[in-house]
Amino acid sequence: MSRCERRREQAKLRAGPALRRDGGFVTAEAAVVLPSLVLVGMGLVWALLAASAQIQCVDAARAGARSAARQDPAEAVLETARRAAPPGASVTVGREGDLVRVTVGARTPGPAALSLELKDEAVALAEETVGDTAVETEGR
Repeated sequence: MSRCERRREQAKLRAGPALRRDGGFVTAEAAVVLPSLVLVGMGLVWALLAASAQIQCVDAARAGARSAARQDPAEAVLETARRAAPPGASVTVGREGDLVRVTVGARTPGPAALSLELKDEAVALAEETVGDTAVETEGR
């Protein structure tokens, strides 16, 4: 036995049962921590997907409102909004006086238990009414 090996053996004997008792704690801690880290990681990915779907709803509502404000046909407005919306989104278009309103709603991706209803709405002034107000104010 070499000198280094003897020193290691002596150190183990001096440490006594403390070294042998701690051997299983690392395995137990890893068994608790690793699933927790996986759950946190999955939660972060879900939050990122939900935020992405919300941004898509915002973009789709704005694109649909711009299209409706230009007096595009109703089918074109719906197609424009659906193209920018997340898969499976619902799009509604309405008009209230001079304003066009486009609402886009969708569910977050993932399990049904974690699903949230995302919704956004955009309002735009119809372009045919923009010139009318300028003419009225000049006449007064």
